[in-house]
Amino acid sequence: MATTSTSWNLVVSKETDESVRQFLASQEGSGNGDLSLFVEEAVKKHIFETTLRAVREKNANVSQEEIDAAVEESLAWARARRR
Repeated sequence: MATTSTSWNLVVSKETDESVRQFLASQEGSGNGDLSLFVEEAVKKHIFETTLRAVREKNANVSQEEIDAAVEESLAWARARRR
């Protein structure tokens, strides 16, 4: 699958800029595109963690047994369609 890219123009504090650039420079194999990769990974991680937190809050009153049953039901459904 081909990946397409888009450009962002970001504004960050001077301190953040210096910290990130120092961090990237300290990593082995750093080179062109490291800042873009760093930002992309940080954004993905933030989205994942925010989503995970929201799901946990939404399901705080659901028992582990109910969650396990829902997972098993979903797996059975997916396996049945794969055949």
